[in-house]
Amino acid sequence: MQVHIELKKVVDDSYDITIDTLSKLHFDTKVAVVTNTTVSALHLEYLLSKISAKELHVVTLPDGEEYKNQESIDAILDSLFEHRFNRKSLLIAFGGGVIGDMTGYAASIYQRGIDFIQIPTTLLSQVDASVGGKTGFNNNYGKNLVGAFHQPKAVYIDPYFLTTLPKREFGAGVAEIVKMAVTFNKEFFEFLEHADLSNSEVLQDAIRRSVQTKADVVSQDEKEQGLRAALNYGHTFGHVIENETNYKEYLHGEAVAIGIVMANEMALKMGLMNEKEAARVKALLQKYDLPTTYTINDVRKFYEAFFLDKKSSDSAITFILPLGIGDVVITDKVDVGIIMCVLNKFGKE
Repeated sequence: MQVHIELKKVVDDSYDITIDTLSKLHFDTKVAVVTNTTVSALHLEYLLSKISAKELHVVTLPDGEEYKNQESIDAILDSLFEHRFNRKSLLIAFGGGVIGDMTGYAASIYQRGIDFIQIPTTLLSQVDASVGGKTGFNNNYGKNLVGAFHQPKAVYIDPYFLTTLPKREFGAGVAEIVKMAVTFNKEFFEFLEHADLSNSEVLQDAIRRSVQTKADVVSQDEKEQGLRAALNYGHTFGHVIENETNYKEYLHGEAVAIGIVMANEMALKMGLMNEKEAARVKALLQKYDLPTTYTINDVRKFYEAFFLDKKSSDSAITFILPLGIGDVVITDKVDVGIIMCVLNKFGKE
């Protein structure tokens, strides 16, 4: 005996990404702004001057990747319950990628899903984390291993917020921009090699190009069943580095920069990229003082950590490798010998 449930449907989750000075935002519902202590001190007053709502509340979390955890999610949810938010209420993620990911995840599970919008304040979150609907948090096993796909209703990118961004945070965002260019757009990479991102107009153009690249990919593969996984170039290695260092030594983009160099080393070993191309990518990362070296203390432990990556299976590790500059391959067919050779190159002598 069978009972069939017919669930075929078309859901339009399209939304706009606005890159401009933040305009006035009006909401006829309860709204909670989720932010952290650093962003709150710098920009909360500016944001609140732009928002009107039926009720407006602020949830302020500690700042740092180490707080991207279940405890912070609970703090967001507790505030929503205390203020009796309902399914028509709205969350605003106001901060970097950590705040954006956690706010989106809280929105995805509160009363089985409410709306949220992204107002990213770091370069990394403006060009990458705020776009595409990936949400989640970290646990003891790794980065973003608990989460959901939950698209925002809108993204507002205001370059004004970058005026207070520390140099390291800026560089971390550049790493994600470089990632987009190497994997999908050779012309964009060549633009970046000669661009001065300290120029506001040039930077805004780079943000636009990065967002457009990611938007094109997400529109083809929202749930990361294929093409979108290419945006994890540098992340397979980088996530292990972040976990090994307890998310305290490197910013996410810095770990990705190291991961890009490691992925390029693997691509070199496999004949997918030449030495000149790898050197150009490394030089562009170093132009923004991003780290490009790392010492692996325990190569075997580092290798085993790959299997916790969301793209990998029980018996195969998925790597995102550049095909020169401007193209990419997603493969789980890398010989263990090549993997260990690359890891040993970064291991203790």
